Amino acid sequence: MTSHNVPTLVIDVCVQAGSWAEALPGYEAIAQRAVMAAVAQCAIAKAAHCDDGAQWEVSVLLSDDAHVRVLNREWRGKDKPTNVLSFPGGDDDPLPDQPLMLGDIAVALETTQREAGEQEITLADYFSHLLVHGMLHLLGFDHETDPQADEMEPLEIEVLDGLGIASPYPDRA
Repeated sequence: MTSHNVPTLVIDVCVQAGSWAEALPGYEAIAQRAVMAAVAQCAIAKAAHCDDGAQWEVSVLLSDDAHVRVLNREWRGKDKPTNVLSFPGGDDDPLPDQPLMLGDIAVALETTQREAGEQEITLADYFSHLLVHGMLHLLGFDHETDPQADEMEPLEIEVLDGLGIASPYPDRA
């Protein structure tokens, strides 16, 4: 069995708006598990910044549609709420003895609830999927082109499978 170096990871989960505790009891543990699973799988795949002794930090912002709409408008020029946004940290040279800030992941409660219902999956599973997806973006993956999607989506499916969550890409499963 091969051993893989999984970076040390600090995950800050903050509820900025929305009734996350009511809608999804245990949201913090679910967030921690999903983000860690994405990082662990990337370490296995030898992807992105996964190097020996890496120390990372990620911020997970749980909010509502109104706030995520503002973020989406300001950062992507799209004046509508969305389920998840990822904002890379951009600091490749952290201070000594400090973790590398990979970035922020913002999730909108109402959109996430609505889409989970439309897809007939649990809120916990969809929330986990969105966090895995967002974390893969922070690790340098994208899906804007077919070759990018061909790299990102199988990795996403593998992470979700490890969490016991069905593939969100039925044509790839």
